[in-house]
Amino acid sequence: MKLNATEILEKTLSLKASDLHLMVGAKPAVRINTALSTLEEFPILMVDDIELVLSQILDQDQRQILEVNKELDFSVSLGNKARFRVNAFYQKGYPSVALRLIPTVIPSLAELNLPDVISQLCELRQGLVLVVGPTGQGKSTTIASMIDRINSTRAEHIVTIEDPIEYVFTNKMSIIEQREMYLDTHSWDIALRSALRQDPNIVFVGEMRDMETISAALQISETGHLVFATLHTNSASQTVERIIASFPESKRSEVRVQLAQVIEVVLSQRLLPS
Repeated sequence: MKLNATEILEKTLSLKASDLHLMVGAKPAVRINTALSTLEEFPILMVDDIELVLSQILDQDQRQILEVNKELDFSVSLGNKARFRVNAFYQKGYPSVALRLIPTVIPSLAELNLPDVISQLCELRQGLVLVVGPTGQGKSTTIASMIDRINSTRAEHIVTIEDPIEYVFTNKMSIIEQREMYLDTHSWDIALRSALRQDPNIVFVGEMRDMETISAALQISETGHLVFATLHTNSASQTVERIIASFPESKRSEVRVQLAQVIEVVLSQRLLPS
């Protein structure tokens, strides 16, 4: 029985699983309501099974990046039914794949039970808005909800740079252009600097990962644009320290002043069990 990507994604969707794990030497596993279980109807996976799935969901450029970097983030669609965020990587010399279901409907701020002050942030016209927290704490969902709120209430040109694209926006009052790393661009820094030439009102940076990306985001904020971004930090105070520490000692005083001038809010987020 050859493993088929569409078939196993359909199975994941039918089980209402949040995650799917494929690794050599084990049966496919899914996470349902936080509990991990194997799909017993599928065989123990061999290297050829994983390679076959990868050949069905990766293009040639992505495959080359995976072979060089040994890991890759991207997204894959199951027709119009669902989208998955995918992390392909190597372990013990063999390829593995972790997929997470991305909801197709962007939840509203009210559905997320976010405080009213978050709605007020959607009225901003310029500056830097940071949503921070550990991996898997809903940062991208919060920002997607905020962007969709803006999309529904005013006419703006919004450019997103993501790795990978998670929520897919539909133009309402605004025009939204979404760029995915390694599909539409190969550099966070270049993509951000190019964004300034694309006549944006709002820019969403999927993650401020390094000094170059942070510097470009600060520059865009300084030039009268609204920038949303995420950062993997545990608190608001740690966020400021992390940004400043990303720069050489000789530039930190300048960056501290620059950050103070553009930052509007740091929202530190945690998900609580329901």
